[in-house]
Amino acid sequence: MGMTNMNLTSSGPAIQAVILDWAGTTIDFGSRAPASVFVEIFRRRGIDITEGEARGPMGRSKRDHIATVAAQPRVAELWSQRFGHEPTDADVQSMYEDFLPLQKQTLVAHADVIPGVASSIDILRGMGLRIGSTTGYTRELMEVVVPLAAQCGYSPDVVVCSDDVPAGRPAPWMNFLAAQQLGVYPLSSTVVVDDTEVGLEAGRHAGAITVGVTRTGNALGLSEQELAAQDERSLQLRLTDIELRFRAHGADHVIASVADLPALIRRLMQTTA
Repeated sequence: MGMTNMNLTSSGPAIQAVILDWAGTTIDFGSRAPASVFVEIFRRRGIDITEGEARGPMGRSKRDHIATVAAQPRVAELWSQRFGHEPTDADVQSMYEDFLPLQKQTLVAHADVIPGVASSIDILRGMGLRIGSTTGYTRELMEVVVPLAAQCGYSPDVVVCSDDVPAGRPAPWMNFLAAQQLGVYPLSSTVVVDDTEVGLEAGRHAGAITVGVTRTGNALGLSEQELAAQDERSLQLRLTDIELRFRAHGADHVIASVADLPALIRRLMQTTA
């Protein structure tokens, strides 16, 4: 695949591509599907984890995510009380095997494209940018998601899954593979967009410009309806806290949603590099 045309202005940096996360960034407002399934697979073993515990490692490959939740001190203690030992690798594998079919069922109801995403992607393509994507979901799970998203108007040029690379986020490999498949380099000419700290770390490790998404993603964890019902002052306090966390984990820029991405990229291309 050949190089794309570089978008240069007289003073701004060249941006060739955008690589976006899926759940919470481009689909599934509030990243509801994975959180509910993580809670369920532990519940089936008699372990009640909170939504916060389920969401904590979001953005990692799903097996790594399960292992990280299981290793949390409170969860490990509950597991020890019930089973007489802390969670083992075999326990993690068993939960992961339960996770995959349950997540596949859940995805059908949580593949709606987030408002503003499809039109923003059209604008970015009109600016000459290539559109890549990465996800903590496996290829098998994305075979469910990709056609559903396409029906809603969102089809990135490239989809890289957690099982396409040796290690998921925060390793940079998915971003590197997406850039390779898009035919763009260096990664400093690429914008990585994610709604999780670990995803932003992966973008930083790849040397990309990193953009955190606050309102639609895992960090806030609210559906559209729940978001609309929030007290505005309390909501702003939560969003400020999320932005601070994102910047501490490597976000160069923070936006409310992908609907705001074209305006940000225009500003980046017009300012001094």
